[in-house]
Amino acid sequence: MAYRQTPLATTTMPPGIGHIIGNELAERFSFYGMRAVLFVFMTTALRTHGGAADLMQEAEAREWVHLFIAGVYFTPMIGALLCDLWLGKYRTIMSLSLLYCLGHAVLALDHTRSGLAWGLGLIALGAGGIKPCVSAHVGDQFGQGNAHLLPRAFNWFYLSINIGAVISQLLTPWLLKRHGAELAFGVPGVLMALATLLFWLGRHRYAHVPAQPRHFLRELRSPQVLRSLAGLLPIFVLIAVFWSLFDQTSSAWISQGERMQRQLWGVEIDAAQLQAVNPFFILVLIPCFTLLLYPALQKRVDLTPLRRIGAGFVLTLASVALSAWIEERLQQQIPTSMGWQVLNYLVITCAEILISITALEFSYTQAPPSLKSVVMALDLGSVALGNFFTAKVNAAIANGSAAQALSGSAYWWFFLKVAATATILFMLVARFYRGRSYLQDEAV
Repeated sequence: MAYRQTPLATTTMPPGIGHIIGNELAERFSFYGMRAVLFVFMTTALRTHGGAADLMQEAEAREWVHLFIAGVYFTPMIGALLCDLWLGKYRTIMSLSLLYCLGHAVLALDHTRSGLAWGLGLIALGAGGIKPCVSAHVGDQFGQGNAHLLPRAFNWFYLSINIGAVISQLLTPWLLKRHGAELAFGVPGVLMALATLLFWLGRHRYAHVPAQPRHFLRELRSPQVLRSLAGLLPIFVLIAVFWSLFDQTSSAWISQGERMQRQLWGVEIDAAQLQAVNPFFILVLIPCFTLLLYPALQKRVDLTPLRRIGAGFVLTLASVALSAWIEERLQQQIPTSMGWQVLNYLVITCAEILISITALEFSYTQAPPSLKSVVMALDLGSVALGNFFTAKVNAAIANGSAAQALSGSAYWWFFLKVAATATILFMLVARFYRGRSYLQDEAV
């Protein structure tokens, strides 16, 4: 049966959106569940082939975590090229999802360093490769009659990510602690298989926009397109600094949390489980931002995407400063409540909403029609670049070359300087591109 290749002519939400959002919820459960326990697994449960402990030191584990995240967000370019030059979005998503499932199976069955490397490699290729295709596939479902619903669909898309994340980040640390790595990695694998099945079941409800390789290559060589891409790149590079800081919630924040007072409101809190606070705040704050804050501010100021991203950078500075303050208290052995880290999650989550969601929508709307996946991949590439930077910093700590200079709170003060520099540069870049054709309505 031939698939429909154009969006339905409707003024309502497209019929396939429910399958895409349900797929994203289950897939994000699998990814964030696995990622939630990765740092703890490497420092407490890693084994040799003979079954002996083969644990990593904290700096080495942080390096592995951030190299993995960098891989997840570098491979979107591979997926985008597969999609736009050959397979199209639907077939690319289905093919790479199977590799994704295989990666989870390897992690669940092999708890050695080689198993870790193979499992993470397959997941990085699968999870990363489908990313630009899924978000662009959402946009493909909309036509002129319902284009006004696209921001709402992206908000629901982001909400589904965080519903899956909050459940998995509460469940998988508990599974690792009580039942071991087999279930902690196995349950996310089952959810990934379910996500793949759910996406396949909706195949007849989607608009399957085919790959157009000739048009893709012709458009890629267009001077106007090249100018647009060149203009977007500095923005993506600076956003990478935000991700170098935000994704440390999966590594350095856990290490910090394990040294804080674990009782919070009379409940014993696991440092890895506390990651669930971020997607929980997302669920609460997105409606507040979308329905209350943005409309109220729009009456007083032209709240362009670049202005929102700039405000996110300012909040990121506040978050890093708070991390440095917490670390100084811990170094001085001052009892410090984990409530301070909850507050920090609130700050960094507000920054995430302002930067990440805005950049996602901005990337799609600025991309030429046949380069949607590539531009989405460039946006995701900023996450890879940021995590690669963090991995290299931790590699320098692990091999001893920066162990003394970046110990304790000095680690956070270093990143605060990086964030401050990026904030200033972003404001300058945004002003420089004021009035440019591809940012014609995005003046700052």
